[in-house]
Amino acid sequence: MLKQSLQQRLLQKLSPQQIQLMKLLQLPTVALEQRVKEELEVNPALDEGSDTSEDEEEERHEERDDAKDEHEDIDLSDYLDDDTPDYKYQASNHSKDDEDKDIPFSGGSTFHERLNAQINLQNLTDKEKEIADHLIGSLDDSGYLRRDITSIEDDLAFRRNIMASKNEIESVLRMIQQMDPAGVGARDLQECLLIQIKRRTSNSFAKRIALEILENYFDEFTKKHYSKIIERLEIETEDLKEAVAEILKLNPKPGNSMNTSGKTVQVVVHDFTLSINDGELEISLNGRNAPQLRVSNEYRGMIDHYQKSKEKSKSEKEAMSFVKQKLDSAKWFIDAIQQRQNTLINTMTTIAHYQKNYFLEGDETKLKPMILKDIADQIEMDISTVSRVVNSKYVSTPYGTFLLKSFFSESLSTEDGEEVSTREVKKILKDIIEVEDKKKPFTDEKLSQILRDKKYNIARRTVAKYREQLNIPVARLRKEL
Repeated sequence: MLKQSLQQRLLQKLSPQQIQLMKLLQLPTVALEQRVKEELEVNPALDEGSDTSEDEEEERHEERDDAKDEHEDIDLSDYLDDDTPDYKYQASNHSKDDEDKDIPFSGGSTFHERLNAQINLQNLTDKEKEIADHLIGSLDDSGYLRRDITSIEDDLAFRRNIMASKNEIESVLRMIQQMDPAGVGARDLQECLLIQIKRRTSNSFAKRIALEILENYFDEFTKKHYSKIIERLEIETEDLKEAVAEILKLNPKPGNSMNTSGKTVQVVVHDFTLSINDGELEISLNGRNAPQLRVSNEYRGMIDHYQKSKEKSKSEKEAMSFVKQKLDSAKWFIDAIQQRQNTLINTMTTIAHYQKNYFLEGDETKLKPMILKDIADQIEMDISTVSRVVNSKYVSTPYGTFLLKSFFSESLSTEDGEEVSTREVKKILKDIIEVEDKKKPFTDEKLSQILRDKKYNIARRTVAKYREQLNIPVARLRKEL
C-alpha cells in the first residue's frame, strides 16, 4: 500500500566549493600547477596575472563599445539556424576534477629490446629465434626467468604452435645467458651470480674460493654461517673476506642495469621553505603554490553590457547564463586557491612552532610527540583537513628536505613518566646498531635491554617493529667478518 508522508530531516552536505577546496588542499606543488593549467583551459573567464587597473579596464570597455558601433548593423540571428546556443551541443562525460590517468610514453630502448637486438646478431634458425623471443619476453625487470622450462615448453606449443624440446629451450637459454648484462636469463640468484663470476677473466685465489662458495655453500653464505664455510673449505678468515668481497661486486639484478631509461625520475619540489633568522623560525610558501589568477575583464564587460541593454533576446539570456556560470566558477577557483594558501601557511607555521626545538637545532631527539589532533586543535580545523595538508607535502629546512608526515609520531613514556616521541626512540635504536660490534651484533632482546637501561621501557617485539620500519635486518644478517 502506497502512502505519502511529510518528513523533516537535518542533513549536512558539502557544497561544490568545499569539495573543490578539499581536493586542492591535498595536491602537492607540481600537481597544483597542472590543476591550474587545466582550469585555465576549460574556463575562459579565468586569466593569469593580477587584476588590471581601472584605467586599463576602462580602455577595454571603450574598445568593445567602438567595435560594437562598427558592427551594430549586423544581425547575428541571420547566421543562426535556431535559438539554441552552440555550447549546448557540446557533450562531456568527464568532470573537471577527474584524475588524469593517461599513461605517459617513455623514450629510449627497453631492456627486452636491447636483448632482442643482441639475438639478431646471432646465427640462429627461425625456430631458435622464436624460442629466444619468447624467453626474452618472459624475463622480468630484474633479468630473471621465473617460469620453469616445462611451462615455457607448453607456452611455445599452445601460443606459438612451436614444438620445442626441453633441450632445445635450454640450449637457447644458455645462449641468452651469455649476453650482456652478465647474469641475464638466470632462474635464481645463485645461477645469476655463478654466470657472472664464471665470466670473470681473473684466476685469483679469491675468485676460486668465491666460485666454490656459490656452487657448494650458497645456503650457508646467505645465512652468514661463515664459521661453517671456513671449517669446510679449510681457509683463513682473511681468505673468506676476500672471497666475499668478490661476490659483493656482482650484480644481483642485472636487468635493472639496462632498464634505467624506462624509469621515471621523481624530483621532490618542496611546498614550504623554513629558515632561521636571529633564532626565529620563518615560514614561506613556495611561489609556485601561489599562482596569479584573476577574473577575465572581457567576461565582466559582457555582463555589464547585458545588464545595460534594454531588449534581451532568448539567445542572449542563454549566453549570459553561460557567461555567469563561468564567472562564478572562476571566482570560486580563485577563492579556493587563496584559502588553500592560507590553510597551508597556517598549518605549517603551527607545526614549526610545535617542533621549534627540533627546527632550531636539527636534532631528531628533540622531536616532540605530535599527532594530527594536536595541530587540528591549535588551528581550529578538522583532523581530516590537517591530514590533507600534510599529505605529500615537503618542507625545505637548513637540515634537508622532509615530508611533513615524518614530523608526526606517537608518544612513549619513559620510566620517569616523560613523554617522548617514537621517532626519538628509533633514532637512538639506529645509533646503537651503528656502533655495535658487527662480528657479534646485538639481538632484539639485547637491544631492548640497552634501551631499558636508557630508561626507555620497550619490549623486544616493539624493538623488532621499529627495526623493520628502519629497514635494518636481524642480527644474523648484520654479521660481518
